[in-house]
Amino acid sequence: MKLPGKIAIMGGGSWATALAKIVLSTQDSINWYMRRQDQVDDFIKTGHNPSYLSAVKFDTDKINFYTDINEVVKDSDTLIFATPSPFLKQHLMKVTTPLNDKFIISAIKGIVPDENMLIADYFTEYYNVPTENIAVIGGPCHAEEIALERLSYITLACSNIENARAVAHVFQNPYLNNYCCKDVRGIEYASVLKNVYAIVAGICHGMKYGDNFLAVFICNAIEEMRNFLNSVHSLERDVTDSVYLGDLLVTAYSRFSRNRTFGTMIGKGYSVKIAQLEMEMIAEGYYGTKCIHEINEKYKVNMPILDALYDILYERKSPTTVIRQLTETFK
Repeated sequence: MKLPGKIAIMGGGSWATALAKIVLSTQDSINWYMRRQDQVDDFIKTGHNPSYLSAVKFDTDKINFYTDINEVVKDSDTLIFATPSPFLKQHLMKVTTPLNDKFIISAIKGIVPDENMLIADYFTEYYNVPTENIAVIGGPCHAEEIALERLSYITLACSNIENARAVAHVFQNPYLNNYCCKDVRGIEYASVLKNVYAIVAGICHGMKYGDNFLAVFICNAIEEMRNFLNSVHSLERDVTDSVYLGDLLVTAYSRFSRNRTFGTMIGKGYSVKIAQLEMEMIAEGYYGTKCIHEINEKYKVNMPILDALYDILYERKSPTTVIRQLTETFK
């Protein structure tokens, strides 16, 4: 298989826009799929994404825009998916062009809701994409800092590490470094859990818990993540690596974190529904909480932080009461 070949960005949000900026720093041109024609029209007219990271200017002569998902799949070799996980299924339902001969890179930090499947598993199960033709991107890497060209790091994981290395140069430039590994499932699960924990960190911040407490919270969260990862996908890994602990830290602390922002609103007294309405972007951790909670019914890992957030988001329990009880389990 020719890697990477013609590269397509699948999605029109902030992370997709950051990825387009990265890929165009190393490639002559890209294909770019966006669902809405008006977004494409405005993009071509202004030279930037009208809705996300609008300060990032693009040379539109280097971009082939598509609103037909089958056309972009047909014309591309490597597909980088950066749509929110709740919407991936409806996008892919329109695909009639085979995907099994494409190289898929998932930059999605979530699980397919209802199916409770990791993104890589979903492509394999429903679209017959071989596991060695699927890679995932892990952080810590916020789109807003890529826009500002602040030094960042990503991890590329693929079951065939040579394929990960074959695409690594696409994501290497003066403000972005990368590392390759084989822990696809571990990184996907960690990417979901760090969003879950960031919501709880936000709730605590909104309730005026301080930095001392947040440090203790992070220690307990990474231990909970370690226990879950070892149960669902036993593999020699170090959860203090940047793709696990680093991504958790930046998502729990950063002002750019939508999951932390979502949690902060709840901690300040917003209802879950109102907080969702106020958010301009998807907080993936809301969906990830339910998915991991249901997955853990099989594994029965002790996950007090996950359970506490599930009680707040889905059982409508009082954040004040739930968080106070949670603090008593920390060490």
